Amino acid sequence: MRYLGIGLVHLYRFTLGLFVTGRCKYHPSCSQYAIDALRTYGLTRGSILAGWRLLRCNPWSHGGVDRAEDQTLFEKPRPTEARRRAA
Repeated sequence: MRYLGIGLVHLYRFTLGLFVTGRCKYHPSCSQYAIDALRTYGLTRGSILAGWRLLRCNPWSHGGVDRAEDQTLFEKPRPTEARRRAA
């Protein structure tokens, strides 16, 4: 299921993302953050993290470096759990 989410992000990047101009305040970009979150935490948790990131991207935010691995909302998956999810 996580690949469905990643596929949707790639679809956005190569369709609507081409028409959205401007500079991203965050590094990595919101779409890359979503892909990283989906790969690390799965479809449900990764989608929640990506949505939270989109809500934080506004004119009043300071931006900066914000990686999915550094978030504090969910516990990091254990290595064995991450391998099981990847299968």
